[in-house]
Amino acid sequence: MAQAMMKPSLQGELEVDVEIKAPPRKFYHMLTAPQDLTEATPDFLQGYSVKEGDVGRVGNLITWDYVLDGKPQVVTEKIEAMDPKNNMIQFREVEGDLMKEFTSLLFTMHVNPKQGGPGGVVKWHIAYERINENVAHPENLLQMCVKLSKDMDEMLLSKE
Repeated sequence: MAQAMMKPSLQGELEVDVEIKAPPRKFYHMLTAPQDLTEATPDFLQGYSVKEGDVGRVGNLITWDYVLDGKPQVVTEKIEAMDPKNNMIQFREVEGDLMKEFTSLLFTMHVNPKQGGPGGVVKWHIAYERINENVAHPENLLQMCVKLSKDMDEMLLSKE
């Protein structure tokens, strides 16, 4: 009887929770404003250009210049879904350096108010598919989300 070979899965999901002190609503709105994001984290996000659509709306395409693992990179992302009432935004990477290693990258960010106090908890979820098994799982992208969240929180708190 032949034994089936198990092929390693190229698909995966990662998620992380980040506590913030800023109000969840303000955090969510900042994520829809590219100029605020580049100001909050200039060592990571170096610049952007709007390719299509209205900023902060479903269908909006933005190209970002950023630094990942010490290397300058470019990525274009599309906002696929937004739920302002629940502080949720979902965006897909559609072209750029990341697409050399992934056939699919979908980020979902959701901010919930913290129970019994100010601030909130930012949940980042990344669904991805690698082009092959030689590509590492994108833990570095998850760490980038943590840093971005902390930088955004710090900027929001400095403006209160």
